[in-house]
Amino acid sequence: MNLLIEMGVNMKKFDKTNIAERIRPFLLIAIGTLLMATAYISVYDSASMVTGGFAGIAIIIKHQTTFLVEGGIPLWITTIILNIPVFFIAYIVKGKHFVGRTIFATIFLTIYLAILPKFSLTQSDLLLAAVFGGVFSGTGIAMVLLSYSTTGGTDLIASLIQHYVRHQSIARIMQLLDGAIVLLGAFIFGIQKSLYAVIAIYVTTLVSDRVIDGLKFAKGIFIISEKYNEISQSIIEEIGRGVTILKGTGKFSNKERPVIFCVVSKKQSIEIKRITQIYDPDAFIIVNDVREVMGEGFVKNTQNN
Repeated sequence: MNLLIEMGVNMKKFDKTNIAERIRPFLLIAIGTLLMATAYISVYDSASMVTGGFAGIAIIIKHQTTFLVEGGIPLWITTIILNIPVFFIAYIVKGKHFVGRTIFATIFLTIYLAILPKFSLTQSDLLLAAVFGGVFSGTGIAMVLLSYSTTGGTDLIASLIQHYVRHQSIARIMQLLDGAIVLLGAFIFGIQKSLYAVIAIYVTTLVSDRVIDGLKFAKGIFIISEKYNEISQSIIEEIGRGVTILKGTGKFSNKERPVIFCVVSKKQSIEIKRITQIYDPDAFIIVNDVREVMGEGFVKNTQNN
């Protein structure tokens, strides 16, 4: 009876964990594309600032078609028209798994571009526009990348080109494509706005890298203590993290010394040090920065899901 109850509890935990793991990437996409759309509509479009990508092309077309349509052709229309043939080619060349989640992200971005109200966050301050736009788009891009997706555009084109020109990296091809779009923006909107666009690109890259690293950073902790059983059990029960016991040998004493090893978040590392000090004030503790963690309780490799 107790075994059945325990199995039921474990199944519930598994179901909740499994559901959370499947929902997480789509939640990241939904929030990330919202931030990106806000940057494009309320910052870059309002400031006539072209930072590359299909969004940059859409901004150029919008401002150059005011004689055809009042206010110009909306960003979302240009974005979807540009992406459709690219997705079709990518599906043929790369397969459905490659474009699956990217289509989802592109649809979300397109919907946001269509429904979000247009208002200026920065008025006429170009420096503020570069910083605000960079923060919004950088955070959004990072969240989408953490879901193992993209929003189509030049990064998808770069991936297709690299499929045939393998001696060039995707990053290099993207730089060339986006650079050409920024130069086109400079020709249409002027050098000054393009210089601020370069600042926006720098801020976007900086913020994106920081967000990705920040969400993946963790702490690796090694604890050497005679109270390893009590400490490891408390970590499991109080922190909810798994623990590995490694076999170590003290060179001076030539005695076997079990070593506790676990990987936790920054906040949890503080709690573990507190727990260790309670059981053994003389425990030897090593805390290392872990740059990236993939696995249960951290970032899941859901690329093939």
